[in-house]
Amino acid sequence: MNLMDQLAAEKKAAQAILAKGMENITDNEQEELKQHYAEAKKLQERIDLFKEAGEGLDGLAGASKGERKHAEAKTLGDFYLQSLQAKGLSVLATKAGLFSTPEFKANTDTHAEGGDGYAPFLTQTDQNGVWPYERPLVVADLFASGTMSGTTIKYPVYSKLEGDAATVAEGGQKPQLHLPDPTWESDSLHEIAAWWKITDDMAEDLPFVVSEINQHAQYNLKLQEEIQLLSGNGTDPNLKGLLNRAIQTKAQAKDSDPDRIFAATTDISTATGFSADAVIINPADYQVIRLSKDSNGQYYGGGYFAGQYGNGGIMQNPPLWGLKTVVTEAIAKGTVLVGAFKAGATIYRKSGLTVESTNSHENDFTNDKITFRVKERLALQVKYPKAFVKVSLGKAGK
Repeated sequence: MNLMDQLAAEKKAAQAILAKGMENITDNEQEELKQHYAEAKKLQERIDLFKEAGEGLDGLAGASKGERKHAEAKTLGDFYLQSLQAKGLSVLATKAGLFSTPEFKANTDTHAEGGDGYAPFLTQTDQNGVWPYERPLVVADLFASGTMSGTTIKYPVYSKLEGDAATVAEGGQKPQLHLPDPTWESDSLHEIAAWWKITDDMAEDLPFVVSEINQHAQYNLKLQEEIQLLSGNGTDPNLKGLLNRAIQTKAQAKDSDPDRIFAATTDISTATGFSADAVIINPADYQVIRLSKDSNGQYYGGGYFAGQYGNGGIMQNPPLWGLKTVVTEAIAKGTVLVGAFKAGATIYRKSGLTVESTNSHENDFTNDKITFRVKERLALQVKYPKAFVKVSLGKAGK
């Protein structure tokens, strides 16, 4: 994983903790936040150092005798030829790849070189653009994570042991136990990708635009990743998401939604021995539960000024049954997913997230454009589908 990927991972982990709110994080999460923040600062300083050093060295190189030769050129043609000669190239040699001269400034040019491309600078540019709302992406963090060198991961699934042990009289026949042959399951890597274009002017004069586009394009990719992890239908090239696996289900019934969410945790421990560690719920459904009241009109989760009946302080987004509660539009209204995510499933990644750019796509070169591409490869392995329960909310027969 390169430095930029490490920085993005640390920032994402810190933002996931910040999203819970100051009052809701535990002491352990506070320490984790400190560690992620410190590591992100250290990585950013290292990246900035390399960038500044590179630009500084380029500047020193520009003051060499090569620059003095360029200053003698009186026309752009002369300057082009001198630049070729400085590189030891001919015009025909440039057919093998792109060649670009440094910035040319004629002796008679009275305009200032450099700057940000705006002269006179009458309009101030606010570098904080206005972007559409982007929901927090935290579903992937619930799973265990791993890396893989191949393209497919294969594993055996064993069924229940056949036969039973029993008490036996001396000399009597002992009962036989038999372990059936396993069935083999496999999960393959799938690619999620996107591309977009910017103009050369955007890249040269407004570098912050490149940064913003990179950031939000990567967000779009991660948004699709979250959708695939939960709801992918498994038809190539889609992942087979968790909700389309052979997980447990709990249909609508006469008992309350919170009761059945708790019952789902029991189903998980009974079927696998694992303890549920998270709940994924739609914001509209969480609101209904959070605003539910008892027969005296008191909120079960505490009121808007204090806890129930004035006891204790108010909690922002209190967790359901003490489990990590992820409130997100990633899951459809009317459905709750309860699971032992860390024990039951793993996200495998290969090569991490990559961003590439070129001006060789279509007519980019002649239209002064640059094409960017962002992509990742991942697989979802669900070794224990019974470690997850899909709960359908609502009363039966309504």
